[in-house]
Amino acid sequence: MDFKDTIIALATPLGVGAIGVIRLSGDQAIAWVNDVFPTKDLSKQAPHTLHYGRIESEGRVYDEVVISLYKGPKSYTKEDVIEISCHGSPYIQESIIQLFVEKGARLARAGEFTQRAFLNGAFDLAQAEAVADVIAADSAAATSAALHQLRGGFSQELAALREELIHFASLIELELDFGEEDVEFADRQDLEDLVNKLLDKVRPLVASFKAGNAIKNGVATVIVGKPNAGKSTLLNALLKEERAIVSDIAGTTRDSLEDEWVLGGIRFRLVDTAGLRDTTDVIEAQGVQRTQAWVKKAQVILYVVDVSEDKPEDIQATLLEMAELDIPLILVLNKVDENQPAINDWEAMGFPTVAISAKFGQGLMNFEQILLDVVGLNQVSNSGTMVTNLRHYEKLKQTQETLEEVLAALKSNLTGDLIAQDLRYALHHLGEITGAISNDDLLKNIFGKFCIGK
Repeated sequence: MDFKDTIIALATPLGVGAIGVIRLSGDQAIAWVNDVFPTKDLSKQAPHTLHYGRIESEGRVYDEVVISLYKGPKSYTKEDVIEISCHGSPYIQESIIQLFVEKGARLARAGEFTQRAFLNGAFDLAQAEAVADVIAADSAAATSAALHQLRGGFSQELAALREELIHFASLIELELDFGEEDVEFADRQDLEDLVNKLLDKVRPLVASFKAGNAIKNGVATVIVGKPNAGKSTLLNALLKEERAIVSDIAGTTRDSLEDEWVLGGIRFRLVDTAGLRDTTDVIEAQGVQRTQAWVKKAQVILYVVDVSEDKPEDIQATLLEMAELDIPLILVLNKVDENQPAINDWEAMGFPTVAISAKFGQGLMNFEQILLDVVGLNQVSNSGTMVTNLRHYEKLKQTQETLEEVLAALKSNLTGDLIAQDLRYALHHLGEITGAISNDDLLKNIFGKFCIGK
């Protein structure tokens, strides 16, 4: 891949809009735009300025535009960058892009602007990945987590960990160079203390992925219960719209119905399912099978009970089966407008319990608070570091396992060469997260997931 080319791409979504932004980056960006922008000599203008005028070439006026001028290294890619804000006509956008392609510009690959920024040292790989997360964020919590990573909070923590580890690894390596002289440069107790300190930092990061992944991708929340318990009514009440068909006829919901709901800045992926019961209806039976499949994939289960019909002992066996899945479950006692349940009897079953009337909206505020408490996302900090990226989680997990091996080696008084090898692995795993250690295949995989123009 040639990163000396001047590249071009549409930086705004395809389609008709008020404006479109075309981005160029590279050594020829300013010169080529200057050739077709007779209003001003861009080469003589101050950087970080805007200029209004026309794009024209060989007597043809392409559009009236605003030029944003950035000169490297003070630009997104640390190269010369021009952004052309033109009218949102796809024809105009394509014509302007083609004009510069004819001058020698190359169409940018997916994520190539951000990849150049990474390769030119604007930020590390973890921060580069956060750019895509910021673009894709669809809730307050996901945005907060992505922005924290983009600002370098996560990278700073990793850099500090790696720096401390490098110091001791170098001392161990030095010992190996003087192996025949039986010298010890790295105090084993100090190294053990350091490894324990690093593990105290790495383990919480690894543990944070469960919540971080939920924030990034949404919390899979499956609504289950017997037929006619009010599952669809609850879905409609949360979404504040008639999303699901509600009927007094048991078994109305034959298939799963999905929608998204944002609570406290967290996105929940709600799934309304077919009622759990034995049935001879072939279609309903398939719906029940799908319900059971959804339950196994859930991150939280909302078990809705019709308290006008059921008692705790009626569903105890079903709840015990679900408890074996080790998935957080909330007992939602519905229809309290028809019958007041004995809350203590239901709470004795060992699950968080809330009484509601989905039909009339009674108790929903308590339900929402309990839901946030159960999934553990009600205290998401705007500044705390949380792992949201699967690649980062896997590398941190490998780092944790390797550091634990170092600790075991120290306690067993193993030789320095074995300890040094584990330290190298730990440094490698940490380095892969920030891009201190990378390869072309890794970068292609990461940046290939970006949109064109970013």
